[in-house]
This record gives sequence, structure tokens and C-alpha cells, in this order.
Amino acid sequence: MSAGHKSKMRRPAIRLALAAAIGFAPVAALAQAADAPVYGPRLEGFEYPFPVQTWRFRSQGQDLEMAYMDVRPTGPANGRTVVLLHGKNFCAATWEGTIRVLAGAGFRVIAPDQIGFCKSSKPAGYQFTFEQLAGNTKALLASLGIERAILIGHSTGGMLALRHALMFPTSVDQLVLVDPIGLEDWQAKGVPWLSLDGWLAREEHVTADNIRAYERATYYTGNWDPAYERWVQMLAGMYRGPGRDVVMESSARLYDMIATQPVYYQFERVAPPVLLMIGDKDTTAIGKDLAPPAVRGTLGDYPALGKAAVARFPHAQLIEFPDLGHAPQIEAPSRFHEALLGWLQHPQAGPPQTR
Repeated sequence: MSAGHKSKMRRPAIRLALAAAIGFAPVAALAQAADAPVYGPRLEGFEYPFPVQTWRFRSQGQDLEMAYMDVRPTGPANGRTVVLLHGKNFCAATWEGTIRVLAGAGFRVIAPDQIGFCKSSKPAGYQFTFEQLAGNTKALLASLGIERAILIGHSTGGMLALRHALMFPTSVDQLVLVDPIGLEDWQAKGVPWLSLDGWLAREEHVTADNIRAYERATYYTGNWDPAYERWVQMLAGMYRGPGRDVVMESSARLYDMIATQPVYYQFERVAPPVLLMIGDKDTTAIGKDLAPPAVRGTLGDYPALGKAAVARFPHAQLIEFPDLGHAPQIEAPSRFHEALLGWLQHPQAGPPQTR
């Protein structure tokens, strides 16, 4: 039996011991909560807003499946394709409103779940890098006959979109970054390194309650709409399910990727025109809670980070939403989509705008 399989066998006992030591309820009790859905490790049981297709390919010696939605224009087709790249605590499904708006405006929309996330494979021992995920995405698009596209990346998807544009500059027509993380190098600023075991230990304590509390504070500026609960349960349901260990291990490796593979130092090399869309109330910074208090207060200053970043891209425009948080496309969809469509039609660089 491999060491990896032995580790998986020991983990339930370790999890219960940790729970007892720090006062967390056992996982089994969480699943008994009222209205608490249970989903499989690939989000089995959670319905997406459009038909989900599967692209099968081989990577790092493993047969993998990448789930995606391919939504054709519902308005007069303009011949252009948009690829939507989700964030760490998001899935392709969370782009639902944006997909409908873009399809209505004549775009073909491709919304994949990256490997390691949501409805896609979560392979054991996979080496997650932004380059690998970008290569996977490029190969998916090639399988669909798509040579050029507009990339829109949110949160961690913004880091991925930047890496994709750096690797394949002639295939990206326009680049939209929605509250992208990675506008600063957290470790260089003083966030301490955390081992993969450390990230995994943090995964042990994920619940719907702490997901909701974090999203309320960071994504939605302290406000809460019942419609947001669907996205909380989308994540929490996988942690309640029979594939909890697989989900946790994949998530831990992805956090390690985000924390250790900055794109911050290469903004000047990004060739396509860039739109940076920032909710000024966002305070996201990976590992922020691990940093000393004096450092913690300097992290995730999105109004400053947005202005500094847009000055470094060769061709860029900044649109700020002064009253919004980390997910403006969900928190204020009408304002967000109006600004997005305006720039997609006229992608000139210009002074910062507020919406």
C-alpha cells in the first residue's frame, strides 16, 4: 500500500482528534444540519445553470476530465468567444449571471472548472501550477476549435488569466481581471510560509458557517442576500460528502500554488489590453491571518493595489466600484455588466473610472 493511501486511511482519525482538541464538532454532525446538502467530490448533485460537457485528456500520467459549459449566443452572434476563469472559492456555475449577459450580447461563452475544482477531476498527487492550468485551458480551447478568445478571470482566476496571457499572448484578444488576487506578493510583504500539511490542517475546519462569515465580510461588504447562500452550500456540500478527503487535499495543494507562484513581477510583459475591475471594499490576501498584526494591516488594500497595477500594464484601464467587495459581478451585477460590456466594445486605456 502506498504512503498516500496510508495517509488517507489515517486522516479520519486525525481529523476527529483535532476536532476534539480544539472544540470543533465532528464532520458527521455537520451533515445532520437542517437544509445541509451533501455533494460528491466532483460536485455530484449540484446543478449547473447550463449543460455541462466533459473534455477528457491525459496530464502528468493521469487520465483526467475537465468539466465546462459551452454557451452559444442568444443574441445576434458577434463571432467572438469569452472564456470565464473562476476563483478559488468559486466554480464555473458562479458565473451564471455573466454568462447570460455575454451570451445575450452575442458572445460564445466557455466556462470551465479547472482541474482540482468543482466538477472536474481532483487527481491525487497532481502538481498544480498556473502554467499547467493555463496549458490545460489552452488545450481545451484547441479541442473546441477556438484559436483566439477574450479572457475574464476573477480572484484566483485573475492570476490564471494573467499567466495564460503571458504564455499565449497571441491567443488572447482582451484580458479582464475582476478583483484578481496576486496584485501583491504576500510572502515578500511578510506573510509566513505555510507547509502543505499546514494548508491541509486548515481545510479540516471548513464549514458552511465560516464560509458564509468570510464571504459576507470580504465578498459582500458585510451585507447578505439569500441568493448568496447557494454558493456557500455549493462549497460546503463537498466537505460534507463522501469525498471530503479528496476535496481537502486538492484544495490544500491549490492554496500552496496560489501562495508560492506570484505573477506580480511580470505585469509589464502582458501584451493584450487589460481591464482591471476592482471592488474597493475588497481586502482579500492569501494567508493574511497568519501574518503579524503590523503586516496584516498593510495587505489587501485594493484601491491602492489596483492603481499601482494598472500603471504597470502596457495597455490598461481601471474601473473601481467604491462600495463593492471581492465579487462585484454577484453583488451588483447590473453595474458590473454595464461596465464590462462597454469596455469589451471599446477597450481603450484611460483614466480610472468609478461605478
